[in-house]
Amino acid sequence: MSVIQSIRDKYARIAVIAIAVSLVGFILMDAFTGRSNLFGGGSNVVGSINGKKIKTAEFDEKVKAREEQSRQQGYDMGDAGRQDAIAAVWNQEVTQTLLEDQYEKLGIQVSDKEINDILFGTNPPADLKQRFTDSATSRYNGAAAQAQINQIKKGSAEEREQLAQYVSYLRDQRRTEKYTSLLANTFYFPKWMIEKQNADNNLIAKVAFVAVPYGTISDSAVKVTDSEISDYVNAHRSDFEQKEETRSISYVAFSATPTAADSAAVQQTLLKLKPAFDSARNYENFLAQNNSVMPFYNGYISRSAMRQPNKEAILSAPVGVTYGPYLDGSQNAVYAMSRILDVKQLPDTAKVRHILISTYQRNPQNGQMVPVRDDASAKKIADSVLGLVRAGQSFDSLVTRFSEDPGSKEKGGVYENVFTGQMYAPFNDFLFTNPVGTVDVVKTEMGYHVMEVLAHKGSSPAYKIAYFARPIEASDETENAASTAASQFAANSKDIESFRANAAKLQSKGIRPMTATDIKESEYQVSGIGASRSFVRSIYSADKGDVIAPERIGEAYIVAVVTDINKAGVQSATAARTVVEPILRNKKKAERIKQNLGPITTLEAAAAKVGQPVQPVDSLHFNGNNQGLGFESRVIGAAFNPANKGKVVPEAIEGQSGVFVLRVDNQSALPDAGGSVADQRRFLQQQARQNFMSQMQQGQGNSLIEPLKTDANIKDNRAKFY
Repeated sequence: MSVIQSIRDKYARIAVIAIAVSLVGFILMDAFTGRSNLFGGGSNVVGSINGKKIKTAEFDEKVKAREEQSRQQGYDMGDAGRQDAIAAVWNQEVTQTLLEDQYEKLGIQVSDKEINDILFGTNPPADLKQRFTDSATSRYNGAAAQAQINQIKKGSAEEREQLAQYVSYLRDQRRTEKYTSLLANTFYFPKWMIEKQNADNNLIAKVAFVAVPYGTISDSAVKVTDSEISDYVNAHRSDFEQKEETRSISYVAFSATPTAADSAAVQQTLLKLKPAFDSARNYENFLAQNNSVMPFYNGYISRSAMRQPNKEAILSAPVGVTYGPYLDGSQNAVYAMSRILDVKQLPDTAKVRHILISTYQRNPQNGQMVPVRDDASAKKIADSVLGLVRAGQSFDSLVTRFSEDPGSKEKGGVYENVFTGQMYAPFNDFLFTNPVGTVDVVKTEMGYHVMEVLAHKGSSPAYKIAYFARPIEASDETENAASTAASQFAANSKDIESFRANAAKLQSKGIRPMTATDIKESEYQVSGIGASRSFVRSIYSADKGDVIAPERIGEAYIVAVVTDINKAGVQSATAARTVVEPILRNKKKAERIKQNLGPITTLEAAAAKVGQPVQPVDSLHFNGNNQGLGFESRVIGAAFNPANKGKVVPEAIEGQSGVFVLRVDNQSALPDAGGSVADQRRFLQQQARQNFMSQMQQGQGNSLIEPLKTDANIKDNRAKFY
């Protein structure tokens, strides 16, 4: 393979990966489906990051490249996959821009001399190292690599552009390495902090306390108003800032899943076709003509390789006798029948090497098979290669020259630990039914394979089985009933009040109203409902109180009403209630408990008033997680306050789980365990740096990018285009 091909392969994998892929791993946003007018809204800017505009045309090209990369890796690229790609490219743009700003501020650069050292020095990229390492000496030949790359620089414009992109990737990767190294070396533990930690860890106290849990007062007995929540939010504004608008809905789902009648209808259909299945002569044609969702695999599969949950029942049927119809647990709502056609004793696993001369290859754009060579030409080449193998030529060298199987070419054409049913049927049966050492040409859907059987392991019965399966789908009657019910509900619901009233009437039918909160405009799915970009758009096209027209999402028709709109800025009382209400409720409970306790005199008196026991703790540790107290930081703090030694703390203490009355009997310190403070500092700093670098290498660097996002001026307009 030429260097330019190597670079093409390399760039196909990394062209759309974020510059900081080794620094930051970000969780992709939940995939969103559908796409509106790409150039709508009279703007061609998807967004901006610190003033850098992201143009739609450039952004869309990167999305297409990301989609193509994902297809090549075998991922489904439907609507959800496309939205995954959009989210990934946006996160890439944000991360790249923010890091570029950091590189510029810090003066982090990579010179041409450094690039040459990366390409031709002692530690080159893996692809170049593999291509230019002498097999005899195991040494990398940097001069040969440089000569080949110099040739590329004189090549076509496309080759030069690919080389430039490849070098740009290496440059960015090196800048990332410098940046992470710089950050790793900022970890520092001052001497005073180590000494303070050691002293704190040695503190011990003897205390006794009375705890009154907040649960002793019912939640329903304590009301928290919106104004109280708003006051709390305003007093803690930084904790409740949100950068973008979110919305909340209430919704009901009218199920369109198949009914028992639908299931029985599919079962009856299979029973009617059972005689034809029994007498079929060509099972491949029969299954295709009768729309089976389980195509015919004309090869042998061992018992251990079978994945059907029903396999014991399937294999208990005699050869030539149809079993079923039965519910197939390996499929999603499917009725199936099976028929064992033959049984043989075959190896459990095998090792093979092959050379593929393709007639078809899979199109990475859509996953479809496309012709690349006529059958006669492929057969002629395969027969010639077989002749060379039998004449004693190196199989490895022939793989390099001729094989068109990307899955095995770099491994000498070898597949190890192959199990029955893993490969195309002709490939499978040649490998498992021929003795070790057999070499021949085998034809499959992909083309012609020059195969050599290298090894067999184990032995067990293997079966050739025909499966006939039909999915259990909702009938037109079931679909229409769900659609009609949803439409009638939407027509009768004009606002939030009528929606809730009508939803309450449905509970007798097993349909319960649900809520979904914090829905962002750029998202594609709603928690609890499923994926639908158009549904999210409908939510954002509506006003508060608007009822949204029914939409089929998954296996249900959804009718929703917009219950809240939380604009960017400080959260509203409604949005903040789930967080703030428990805090304020406990605070009110604490006031009631304190009133009930009255003035604090002795623990025994407090225990008698609230009906709770006195709990002694002989060895209370300052570093928390103490038996009976856990991490009650206020109580622990009071226990180690020198002013409280030898007495009852005069004020009841509001804790996380309840109100505490505390008596501090004694405070002391354990003997110092010893150990050099300098050694502790070195150990902690080394450990922190190692943990940091490990996280960066694993792509877990979100915590570094999030602060940069907080300080950045980011405008995200994706929802207007996608």
